[in-house]
Amino acid sequence: MSIKVMIADDHPVIREGLRAAMAKSATDIEVVAEAGNGAEALELAKTHPADVYLLDVAMPLLNGIETAVRLRREYPDARIIILSIHDSEGIVTRAIEAGVNGYVLKETATRDILQAIREVHRGGFFLSPCISRYIVRGFLAKRPATPHSTALTSREREVLQLVAEGFSTKGIAARLSVSANTIHVHKNNIRTKLGLHTQAGLIRYAVREGMVKA
Repeated sequence: MSIKVMIADDHPVIREGLRAAMAKSATDIEVVAEAGNGAEALELAKTHPADVYLLDVAMPLLNGIETAVRLRREYPDARIIILSIHDSEGIVTRAIEAGVNGYVLKETATRDILQAIREVHRGGFFLSPCISRYIVRGFLAKRPATPHSTALTSREREVLQLVAEGFSTKGIAARLSVSANTIHVHKNNIRTKLGLHTQAGLIRYAVREGMVKA
């Protein structure tokens, strides 16, 4: 029985490259769905459930880490691999704390992805070799997370991402099906928790945390 995989990345070339790598060398892996952002991935999961989800860390509308949190909430048995150009310790640690089963750097993805998919599908964990040191030094050593990485709630991180992507307060409210006043409250909480009170500061923070692309 083949391993069902969903690929979620906002770059069609990346999706095509991963799909081609699997088609060329893996008769045991089947791509059942592709998404261009996190929100689309969550919708597709309802009709095209996968065994393993490959999620770009910096997708529009809903980033990979927040998508992973929601997938795990809805589908506890889902196995999730984050794809990223980022190898910063903070982003890797946040991904692992979100419950993902693997973290693969895009620069080595076509080489590592088949091993990663098979490993996490059978219940294991996979990290690109060059970032495994973060686990030894930080996560397994139970190094406390930085205040900024844990201060925001999941909904506040979602609002911050949409702010950084240029959505207005009304636009965010419409997308999340809440009132504009609720979004104002979230934005005020975000500014207070992060100590950032300008739009530029919030955008820089979102880029640094891998929520959006620079």
